[in-house]
Amino acid sequence: MPVEFIGFVGNHNASEIIPRAGEVLDLGHVEAVARAHEAGGFDRVLLAFHSSAPDPLLVGQHILSVTSRLGTLIAYRPGFTAPTVLARQFATLQHISGGRVSFNVITGGDPAELVHDGNTVPDKDDRYARTSEVLDILQAAWNSATPFDYDGRFYQVKGGISAIRPKTPVEVFIAGASDAAIAVAGRHGDVFALWGETYEQVRTQIARVRAAAAQNGRPAPRISLSLRPILAETEEAAWARAEAILERARALAPQTGFAARGEAPNEGSRRLLAAAAQGPRLDKRLWTALSQFTGAKGNSTSLVGTPDQVADAMLDYYNLGVDIFLIRGFDPLADAVEYGRDLLPRVHALVAERDRIGGRQAA
Repeated sequence: MPVEFIGFVGNHNASEIIPRAGEVLDLGHVEAVARAHEAGGFDRVLLAFHSSAPDPLLVGQHILSVTSRLGTLIAYRPGFTAPTVLARQFATLQHISGGRVSFNVITGGDPAELVHDGNTVPDKDDRYARTSEVLDILQAAWNSATPFDYDGRFYQVKGGISAIRPKTPVEVFIAGASDAAIAVAGRHGDVFALWGETYEQVRTQIARVRAAAAQNGRPAPRISLSLRPILAETEEAAWARAEAILERARALAPQTGFAARGEAPNEGSRRLLAAAAQGPRLDKRLWTALSQFTGAKGNSTSLVGTPDQVADAMLDYYNLGVDIFLIRGFDPLADAVEYGRDLLPRVHALVAERDRIGGRQAA
């Protein structure tokens, strides 16, 4: 089956190796990076959520207004906006954009950050239970032509009804490595999102979420994998580039704040650190050194090599069941252009050939 590619648009030019300068919301940067992704053949771009950041729904609407084909994967945190209101927000944007909106469910794993928005549910399993109720209500609001009631632990709705409903479904992406996260993904997820882990870790997580979906009588969700590809003309040059990125990240950590502090805040981070503990280079070309340095706070593992080598490693993940790749670089605009030119066409060609000769073969 075809693969999809999701890029990333930040609110300003910054990364582990680029300290932010200028406005928190730099619309010139947002527009340039979004257009580069569209020109490069990406299917969607992710807009992240954080308690101190610009609102991704509104930034997403702007991206949709300056592109014509590119989809958006908008991260939003359940529990801080009434579910019926959130349903109308996404349905409205789905109408405005002609169906180019999907929802990245971010339950949140760091209690210290969640309280910035007034979170009153400190227990992680309870937060996932709240997320499940939010998604129940969203689906009711998106699909019910008549008023509905909902009597849950966290939410009660009487006679809920939305005059605007999506003309095309809003795809729901869910991530998380805990048992509670897997249970919610099995009940609600259209796509289950993973960070870039080893082949064996990915096999395990896919099996868990497929079993959870089966228990709910639902089809298995599609699988997304997040990576930070590092490319060069030769393998030696690519590894040298990776090491240079790590050294620059270390040097700039006092300015960027990306160095590890304290314990890993969530199960996903602990899984990445467990992989990093096995060594900096795993499987064919999975590089974990940056994850170890940053404390695996987010998407921080890379595939390193020539475009052909990295595409080949991505095909291995496709063979395991991954059909969506969320990729972003360390130089947001330049890397988006490079991926569109050198990596996406190669992965599409490999997948098409694999499907032609007989489909997926486990890596």
